[in-house]
Amino acid sequence: MKISTKGKYGLRAMIDLAQYSEQEAVSISSIAQRQKISESYLEQLVAKLKKAGLVVSIRGAAGGYRLARPASGISVGDVLRALEGDVRAVICTAQTEEGCEGEELCVTKYVWQRINESIEKTVDEMMLDQLVAESRKAQEKAKNHDVDYSRNSCSG
Repeated sequence: MKISTKGKYGLRAMIDLAQYSEQEAVSISSIAQRQKISESYLEQLVAKLKKAGLVVSIRGAAGGYRLARPASGISVGDVLRALEGDVRAVICTAQTEEGCEGEELCVTKYVWQRINESIEKTVDEMMLDQLVAESRKAQEKAKNHDVDYSRNSCSG
């Protein structure tokens, strides 16, 4: 499984929302600025996240976006599925409705099944609130070591 920029940037945006929307709605431009993501691209991602029921929009002068439910109730898997679709690394035809011609002799299907189960378990167990806590720890550590976050080279 290869996560595209949709998944990477969308996850960063959701962590940002979880961190900054606790008190008030957050604007696309503020997320874009903090995360160094194009506003127009971020708008597309947020539209998908809204459609998936992960974020809600707030209208008005203090408008913007908020999480649709608590960060502790949104998993990395929820975000990736909303943006990427299927999170399986390999889609084995033996595990689909069509089936596979050589299914009864195929042993590699067990490899793909275990890999897919491992990925799904991992992304479904990691919650946004955990990532926010990790982000805050990293920011505190950086502050204590005079790290300049304006040159953030995180590609993930």
